[in-house]
Amino acid sequence: MHALIKISAAIDALNERVGRMAIWGVLLAVLVSAANAIMRKAFNVSSNAFLELQWYLFSVVVLLCAGYTLLRNEHVRIDVITGRLSKRAQNWIDVFGIVVFLLPMAILVIWLSWPVFVNAYVSGEHSNNAGGLIVWPARLLVPVGFVLLALQGCSELVKRVAFLRGLIDNPLEKERVLTPEEELAAEIKARAGIES
Repeated sequence: MHALIKISAAIDALNERVGRMAIWGVLLAVLVSAANAIMRKAFNVSSNAFLELQWYLFSVVVLLCAGYTLLRNEHVRIDVITGRLSKRAQNWIDVFGIVVFLLPMAILVIWLSWPVFVNAYVSGEHSNNAGGLIVWPARLLVPVGFVLLALQGCSELVKRVAFLRGLIDNPLEKERVLTPEEELAAEIKARAGIES
């Protein structure tokens, strides 16, 4: 089990790194969108390539950050019922969800999307829109994103089982970190207290 915990930590590190890099896709998508809007409104020039680049960048964020979101335990949960259960019961529910739902779904999507990517790559598929981009990079994001999600699902499964065996702390406990807004509010309150 200790070897699996080390592998789990390596998977966590991979998804942490990929997620932190992919998050920059949001900024890039906003900049591309703003540039496209300015060009369209100010100069009456539009580009399908810019529109498709926005879609590609949003796809990068959504698909490559799925494993990162699972790692951070930030995915959508229904805590109304599970929040009232014991920590062990919550982890058993996660084990069930990972084994019965997450991993089979991720494997199915990988299996179905890989031939679509290969076909797009081999054929040199381009967008049907005039001036559009090549399609295979977007098609590749699907299997890569789901591989990262499946790997993180395996990592989470290892952590849940390790917790249930008493080897590690509860992986469902979120580390409470102040958001930048909360830090600013605390600083303002501290300064207001000093000035009073």
